Amino acid sequence: MPFTEDLEFGHEDRKRIYEYVERHGAVEPDEIRKQLNLDPGGARHHIAILKRDGRLENRNGTLQVTIDAGAEEEYRKEDLEFHIRPARQDDLSGIVGAIRQVARERTYIVAESVADEIDHEDALLRYNEVESRMFFVATVSDEVVGWVHLHSPELDKLSHTAELTVGVLEEYRGHGIGSHLLSRGLEWASSNGYEKVYNSVPSTNKEAIAFLESHGWETEAVREDHYKLNGHYVDEVMMALKL
Repeated sequence: MPFTEDLEFGHEDRKRIYEYVERHGAVEPDEIRKQLNLDPGGARHHIAILKRDGRLENRNGTLQVTIDAGAEEEYRKEDLEFHIRPARQDDLSGIVGAIRQVARERTYIVAESVADEIDHEDALLRYNEVESRMFFVATVSDEVVGWVHLHSPELDKLSHTAELTVGVLEEYRGHGIGSHLLSRGLEWASSNGYEKVYNSVPSTNKEAIAFLESHGWETEAVREDHYKLNGHYVDEVMMALKL
């Protein structure tokens, strides 16, 4: 199911089931029936229709929201093989760990807030009437070593823009993983109708600023003394890219 598709369900119970799964990330069918007080036959029918219509899918015995974000891609550089793919619900802990490690190393405040947000929610990916949130991950031996994240509020005046964060564990930098992640995220954003992506970093994060500039991003504004890091005031550099 692409993010640009309107959410219409044709039945109130079908809508309730989708919203419950979307909010909780991965849910066993019996839990849905019990929590929503649905009769077994009705629950089975509505779940079957949601799966038929590409709203939900079965993964490892649980129901999850279906998001059409393309296939897994394999890359090799020198002796390193890595994969870029859409994130899954069971990637949540790996993504949180990767974001927090990168944030500690590079003072990536916006990304750190993303980690806090998803760590306190049940669902990794979101697609509802309020917000859209998508992740792609880079993996080595099935372990998350990098991410790109896009988030957009479902507001008419802002629906053409999305916030983007991207990062790679220090041990895996220098192999093009960050560039491949960024490219995959931008490709997805463009195909889903976004016209602009933006990102903000502290001015002390020279590596992140140089990385984004090398991929065509421009500085839109600088907020002076926006952060206080280790007792020192630091500017926020607000960057963006038009798609």
